[in-house]
Amino acid sequence: MSSPPSTGGPAPGPGNPAPGSQRAGSPAADIQPAPRRGGLARLVLLCGLATVLVGAIVAIPAYLIARHIQAQAPAQLPRVSGLPATVSTPLANLMSLSPLPRTAAPGFTLTDQHGHTLSLASLHGKVVVLQFMDPHCTDICPIVSQEYVRAYHDLGPLASRVVFAAVNVNLYHAGVADMAEYSRAQGLTTIPDWHFFTGPAKDLKHVWGGYNIEVRAPSPDADVVHTSAVYFIDPSGRERYLATPMVDHLKSGTAYLPAGQIASWGHGIALVARQLAS
Repeated sequence: MSSPPSTGGPAPGPGNPAPGSQRAGSPAADIQPAPRRGGLARLVLLCGLATVLVGAIVAIPAYLIARHIQAQAPAQLPRVSGLPATVSTPLANLMSLSPLPRTAAPGFTLTDQHGHTLSLASLHGKVVVLQFMDPHCTDICPIVSQEYVRAYHDLGPLASRVVFAAVNVNLYHAGVADMAEYSRAQGLTTIPDWHFFTGPAKDLKHVWGGYNIEVRAPSPDADVVHTSAVYFIDPSGRERYLATPMVDHLKSGTAYLPAGQIASWGHGIALVARQLAS
C-alpha cells in the first residue's frame, strides 16, 4: 500500500517549492524525488528518521512540518519561476509544482491493464501525465486516481491530446489482472487513454531508477512505501514539470483529502496538461 506524500526532497526555496501537507503520525509515508538532472543535488529524507525529543525517540520527518506550513498558507510562499501562467501561485504551491530541465523522459516498454505492450516513445505526440502507483494501495493512490479522473473531465476537448499513465510499484501484485482490477475499482476506466503499466521486476526497477522513485516493500503484507510523484511529459517526450501528491489521515488512519483539495488538484493537473497540449 502506498502512503502519504513524500518524506523529503530539496529544501524549499527558489526553484524548489515546499512540499504539500500531511498530518504527522500517519502509518507510512512516500518519499519525494529531488530533480534528477541539471546538477541539482539528490536528497531523500526517509520517513521514520528517529529524533530524540524530551527523552523519547519520536519519528518526526522534517517534511511533515513543511507540509503543514504550506497547507496553512500556500499563498504566502514565493512563486517558483518557469510555471504555466494559468496556474495560480496558491495552486502551484498546493501541488509543489516545479519546472524540470527539458530533457528526454527516460524511456520504457511495459504492459498495460489491457495486456497491450507499449513504449513511452509510442505516446509521443501527446502529453503524458505519469504517476507511480500501487494496485494494492488503500492510501494515497486512490486519491491521486480521483484527481486523474477529475483532470480528464476538466480537460474537455483537449482530453484526446493527453495520456494518463502510471507505473506499478508493487512487485507482489504485478500481474495485468492486478492493474485491470485497480483501474476498474478506482473509475480510471472512464479515461479512454489511461494506461497502468507493469512488467517483470527488473524492468519495473529500471523505470523506478530512471525517474528517481524509491520503493520499500519488505513483505507481501506490508505497506509499500514509495515516492509519490507526478511527471508532466510534453508531446516531444521531454520532462517539463514535477508535482508532489499529498494526503492527510483521519484519526482512524484512513487516508483522506478534502473534496475541495481533490478538485483543486484535478484542476491543476488539467491546467498544466492543457498548457503542454496547446
